[in-house]
Amino acid sequence: MSAREMAVLSVAQPVEDQDRAIEFYRDVLGFEVVRDAALSGGARWVEVAPPGSPVSVALVDRNGPVPLGVRVGVPHIDLLHETLQRDEIDVDDAVIRTPSAPAMFTVRDPDGNTVVLVEVPGD
Repeated sequence: MSAREMAVLSVAQPVEDQDRAIEFYRDVLGFEVVRDAALSGGARWVEVAPPGSPVSVALVDRNGPVPLGVRVGVPHIDLLHETLQRDEIDVDDAVIRTPSAPAMFTVRDPDGNTVVLVEVPGD
């Protein structure tokens, strides 16, 4: 898999109150609400972005189940997961699949920072 097949989708910002965070990003900074959706398990997914930006800020409940980290879109999620596991990279044991989100898994960099790899359709 080459870096050309990947794209930064969003950067997660941990917040205490998603509604208050939306007000700040929308009303103070002029961002648009790109997505505000209920996820399985009672979680909420909120994304805001400057108008026209391909990259968004995910306003993630600091105490919720959604992982923090940069979200990177990749095609062929299962192949990438298998490759990283084979190379003994610190990845989740399995690709996460839920009805309310695309397939994904997390990988940790050498400093323990999380990168969430999310499947997006390839060309």
